[in-house]
Amino acid sequence: MSELAMEHADRPGDGTVDLVGLVIEPFDVFYRRELRPVVGLAYVLTGRRSAAEDLAQEAFVAAYRRWRDIGGYDDPGAWVRRVVANRAVSLRRWARVEADALVRRRRVDRYDDEASIEHEHLWAEVRRLPKRQAQVIALHYVERRTTADIAALLGLSEATVKTHLQRARATLATRLER
Repeated sequence: MSELAMEHADRPGDGTVDLVGLVIEPFDVFYRRELRPVVGLAYVLTGRRSAAEDLAQEAFVAAYRRWRDIGGYDDPGAWVRRVVANRAVSLRRWARVEADALVRRRRVDRYDDEASIEHEHLWAEVRRLPKRQAQVIALHYVERRTTADIAALLGLSEATVKTHLQRARATLATRLER
């Protein structure tokens, strides 16, 4: 390891070379690039700006702590999105009653993002879907991920992702016709 790399070895993601010779992108560069889309995804999954920002922060802190490993992944952003998706499910379990009340009262905070957040009713219905269907819809339409990407991200087969996508679309079509 070079003298410069050793000098900064205790700081994750500073553009140093890891043990196998891969240059790890500086964490701050990664963070600035990924923050907005990750918060947008978290918002779609939670329906609340504050919860979305908290989930994104937790995911980025976890990534920062393990940046030497995660920074070497082909797509470290996928790792962060998976953390957000998993933590959103946990949050949903604990806050389902509160979230439903907020949606019913139309007091859900708005997060103006390119991810069509303006369609509050649609995303409220997405949040009512079973957790995997909601995750697949959000990743497909907000993140514009392919079914193969979603399968890898969530640890599912591509066929399972397609099934979740099909069922979610059918459910949403029925609910939104009312």
